[in-house]
Amino acid sequence: MGGVIRDPFGRTLDYVRISITDRCNFRCLYCMPANGIEWIPHEDIMTYEDIFLLVSVLSELGVKRLRFTGGEPFVRKGFVSFLQEIRRRFPSIGVAVTTNGAFLERDATLLSSLALHSVNVSLDTLHQKKFAEITRTGDLGTVLRGISALVEKGGVPVKLNTVVMRDFNLDEVAGLVRFAEANRVLLRFIEFMPLDKDVWSNRQYVSASEILSLLPDAAQWSKAPGSSETEPSMCSEIPNGPAKYFRNVKTGQDIGVISAVSDHFCHTCNRLRITSTGEVRPCLFSNRGVRIIDALRRQDSEAAREGILMAVKNKPREGGTGIPEERQLSEGVPQEKTGAFQEERHMSRIGG
Repeated sequence: MGGVIRDPFGRTLDYVRISITDRCNFRCLYCMPANGIEWIPHEDIMTYEDIFLLVSVLSELGVKRLRFTGGEPFVRKGFVSFLQEIRRRFPSIGVAVTTNGAFLERDATLLSSLALHSVNVSLDTLHQKKFAEITRTGDLGTVLRGISALVEKGGVPVKLNTVVMRDFNLDEVAGLVRFAEANRVLLRFIEFMPLDKDVWSNRQYVSASEILSLLPDAAQWSKAPGSSETEPSMCSEIPNGPAKYFRNVKTGQDIGVISAVSDHFCHTCNRLRITSTGEVRPCLFSNRGVRIIDALRRQDSEAAREGILMAVKNKPREGGTGIPEERQLSEGVPQEKTGAFQEERHMSRIGG
């Protein structure tokens, strides 16, 4: 039984991000508040068997690609073995992983053998002191060695995701571009998003246009061929990915910019998110989800399918990704009017 998922606005949804844990060994400034968050009890998290059934249902619904996220997925025991089994059971589905990179050196050999679509590594600075500051618990050297190990092993494209913040790493844009070129990885800059009221700062936001103006040899960059629809050939992507790509006409290097705030991509969104607690979220910026973990634990694929399709019906036309005006926040304007901060939500729990 095959199919295609379409939302009420005619968008085909063939890409699903699945969080397998809310836990993380880092405490990144833009992901969770300084005092951390209370971890979800293990018994409330989807088991690997739950996820196998979930992926089976998604495959029947026409999903073409999965991305496994956290928290940090590699902190969960048995994650690499789980990936191996996913690739064995569902060879036609593209599988990608988002990670902080802390475990890549340990797992590089196995990861390189899995024919993954990509491994995305969050890397916001190349300075050890600043890295320790933003992650609160991370070691830059460990992450850099992991990136190098995975690149050297080959077999999987490596991407770097960098959230640009004005008072933190704006001065590193050019250096990060050069690092990506030297290490043969694809770099994507991401606008700082107003997802979590405990970490959002209007002052730290930097627009995509300003980021582009800071690229080295700024005049040498132009939109990469096909960049409005797909990623460059070094890292093939299904249509309607969030990044816009630019190519240096002298070096051939590609970089991406994800402008989720200044020029959001809601009209081409092709994704769903499923939290580690088995809730289907139709939009990153929406708190309306459908719980399917009970159906998964009963091994009731039809009920899980119905829950997924119910969430699809709730997918909004736009996710409210604009920057909230400080005047609105300070004057107590209802939060739904600001387009953000509808209730407490942390990226580590949603699976960003």
